[in-house]
Amino acid sequence: MGGEVPEPRRLSRALGGGGGVPEEALHLVFGYVDDPRDREAASLVCRRWHRIDALSRKHVTVGFCYAVEPARLLARFPRLESLALKGKPRAAMYGLIPEDWGAYAAPWVAQLAAPLDCLKAVHLRRMTVTDEDIAVLVRARGHMLQVLKLDKCSDFSTDALRLIARSCRSLRTLFLEECIIDDKGSEWLHELAVNNSVLVTLNFYMTDLKVEPSDLEILAKNCKSLLSLKMSDCDLSDLIGFLQTSKALQEFAGGSFCEVGEYTKYEKVKFPPRLCFLGGLTFMGKNEMPIIFPFSATLKKLDLQYTLLTTEDHCQIIAKCPNLLVLEVRNVIGDSGLEVVADTCKKLRRLRIERGEDDPGQEEQGGVSQIGLTRVAVGCRELEYIAAYVSDITNGALESIGTFCKNLYDFRLVLLDQQREITDLPLDNGVRALLRNCTKLRRFAFYLRPGALSDVGLGYIGRYSGNIQYMLLGNVGESDNGLIQFAMGCTNLRKLELRSCCFSERALAVAVLQMPSLRYIWVQGYRASPTGQDLLLMARPFWNIEFAPPSPENVYRMMADGQPCVDNQAQVLAYYSLAGRRPDCPQWLVTLHPA
Repeated sequence: MGGEVPEPRRLSRALGGGGGVPEEALHLVFGYVDDPRDREAASLVCRRWHRIDALSRKHVTVGFCYAVEPARLLARFPRLESLALKGKPRAAMYGLIPEDWGAYAAPWVAQLAAPLDCLKAVHLRRMTVTDEDIAVLVRARGHMLQVLKLDKCSDFSTDALRLIARSCRSLRTLFLEECIIDDKGSEWLHELAVNNSVLVTLNFYMTDLKVEPSDLEILAKNCKSLLSLKMSDCDLSDLIGFLQTSKALQEFAGGSFCEVGEYTKYEKVKFPPRLCFLGGLTFMGKNEMPIIFPFSATLKKLDLQYTLLTTEDHCQIIAKCPNLLVLEVRNVIGDSGLEVVADTCKKLRRLRIERGEDDPGQEEQGGVSQIGLTRVAVGCRELEYIAAYVSDITNGALESIGTFCKNLYDFRLVLLDQQREITDLPLDNGVRALLRNCTKLRRFAFYLRPGALSDVGLGYIGRYSGNIQYMLLGNVGESDNGLIQFAMGCTNLRKLELRSCCFSERALAVAVLQMPSLRYIWVQGYRASPTGQDLLLMARPFWNIEFAPPSPENVYRMMADGQPCVDNQAQVLAYYSLAGRRPDCPQWLVTLHPA
C-alpha cells in the first residue's frame, strides 16, 4: 500500500549482487523453473544466475546433436541427471534421409557417460547407436541408470540388450520403440526378467524382436511395479499367462490376432483390471472386437491403427469408450466414425488419424473430410492435439477448429491427393481463422496440394503464428514473395521444415535472415541451383549450411510407393552450431558454410 517502487538499478543489485538474495534461496527458486527458454533467459541476467543455472540444471534436451560439442555441454552443466539428444532430421522417419547421413552417438557417449557423475537418464532419438556405444554407457553408468530410451535408433543388436539387462539393475524404463535391432536371440528378455525387480516401463513396440512369452511371465512375477508393456507382435493367445500375472499393468500394446475370425481361440484372454491404455491389436477384426468390450468404458487411450476394422466397426467400439483421452486410428474411421467420437468422447485430448491403405475400397468405406473434422471440433472442445490425413477440407472446417478448440497446442493436417476436386480452395481464410483463435499453438504442420494455399495465406501463417516454435509446410505459396511475407511474421519460430515448394534458393536464404529466432531449417524440393551457392546469402557466424545436390542417375526413378526417389531432389539443412563444421559428413553432402 503506497510502497516505493524500487529503481531498476537497485533491484538489479538486490537480485544479482552478492549481498541480495541468499544463494540457497536462488537455488530453490531455480528448481521451480522448468521451461528451457525461461532457464535460458534467467541465466543471462548476471554471472551469478548463470552459475546457479549451470549447477542446478537437472535435465537438458539437445535439439540437434551437431549444435554443440559434448565437452562444451559438460562444462556448462556438470550435474546433469537427464540428457535427451536428437539426431537425424524428422524426415528420416519417412525414408527421406539416407542411412549413412550421420548422427552417431559415439562421441556423446564417450565424452559424457563417465564425467557426468549424476547422470541417471539417457534419451537418444533418431541416432546411430552401436553395441560398443551401449557397452561404454553401461560400464560408466550402468549402476545408476534408471531410464534408457533409444527412440527410432539403429545399428545395435540384442547383444547390447543382454548387457543392459545384466548390468542395469536399477533400470525403471527401457524404451526401444521403432528401433532397427539385429536380433540374435531372445536371451536379453530372460536376463531382464531375472535380474530386474523395479522395471516400470518396457517398450520394444514396432520392432522385429522375437521373444518367449514365458520370459514375459517371469518379468511380470519379478516386477510387481510393471505398469506399461509395449511389445513386438505376438499372438494374444500366447500372452494369457502374462496378462493374468500383471495385476498392476495399465498400458499394453503389441498383441496380435494371427488367426483372424477365430474368436474362440482368444475368448480366454482377460486383460488386467487396471488397464486403461490399449494399442496394437494387429489384425483385430469384427469377430475379435468383443475382447475389449468388458473394460471399454474405463479406457483412456485406444490405438486402432493396425486393426482390420471397418468404419462401422470403429463406430461400434468408440461408442463404448466415453472416457477416452487419446484416440489413434486410420482414416478408415470416416466422417461417420468421427461423428461418434464427437458425440461420445467429450474428454478427448489427442486425436491422430493416420493414412490408411491406398486401395480402391478405402475411400468407399471411409475417408475423412471437413464434415468429420468439424463435428469433432464442435463436440471435443478439450482437444490439445490433432493430426489428420484428410481427403477434403474447407475454410469453414479450419475456422470451426479455431473457434471451438481453444486448448490446441499442436495441429497437423495433410491433404491427400486421392480426390480430383477439393471443395474450397485456397485455404487462406481458414488457416487465418485457425491461427488467430488458437493462441496456445506451439507446433503446426500444413501439408497440402499445389494451389491449396496462396501467397496471401502463407503471409497469414507468418502474421498469426507468433507463438509457434515448430512448423512443417508442404506445397504452399505461389511465389518467392509469399515466402518472404511469411518469414517477416515468424518472430518466435525456432524450427522450420519445407517440402515440395516453388521457392527459389535465393528466396530461402533471404527468408532465413528475416526470422530472428530460427535455429534450424530443413528443405527438400525447391528451385535449387546445381551447387547451392545462393544459399550462402544466409551465411553468418555459427550458422552451418549443408547442401545435398540431387543425384543425376535418380532424377526419374520412383520408389515402390510411387513417390520420387529419396535423392532425386535437392535438400538443404542449415542450423546454428557452436561446434563448427561437423567431421562426419558423408561424401555426397556438401558443407557450404563454414567453408
